[in-house]
Amino acid sequence: DIFKTFLKFGCFTFGGGWGIVAQIQKEYVEKRKWITDEELLDFTSVGRSLPGLMIGNTSVLFGYQTGGAAGAVSALLGITIPPFAIMMLVTYIYTLVKDNPYVERAMAGVRAAVVPIIFSALIKLFKSGMKDLFCYLIALCALFLCLFSGLNNVLIVLIGAAAGLIYMEVKSRHALS
Repeated sequence: DIFKTFLKFGCFTFGGGWGIVAQIQKEYVEKRKWITDEELLDFTSVGRSLPGLMIGNTSVLFGYQTGGAAGAVSALLGITIPPFAIMMLVTYIYTLVKDNPYVERAMAGVRAAVVPIIFSALIKLFKSGMKDLFCYLIALCALFLCLFSGLNNVLIVLIGAAAGLIYMEVKSRHALS
């Protein structure tokens, strides 16, 4: 089942990794309720922080969570086989038609249509990830570091994780006293 669904995602979801995250959110969070928004956000955060393609990493994490090692392999194969086959075909055809004005216009339309899909997933993940004022503070600091510091994104994520751990430790100690 995981393989078939991820095969469908791989065939029919446009917009890269974030478009697929939106489809995972719709299928497995809203419809089937196999995972929560928070879990999907965790998978996406970890998947983005690891080497390789974010959506491949996220698919493996989701597959493993829901179906063990077989689920991880199924999700990864399902998500990668269609784009690989399609890209081989598109690469061949693209070299034949790349200068055609109709192709150029169609690609501009595809790019414009993908933006709202990605934005929709972003809003849903943002709502589930922002629990309190501390989360907003971490997000703003991470955005600042990303835009102005030149720090590696992995380091920014690790700083955020460390800040979250420290915050929760301090918060739990105050609750006990």
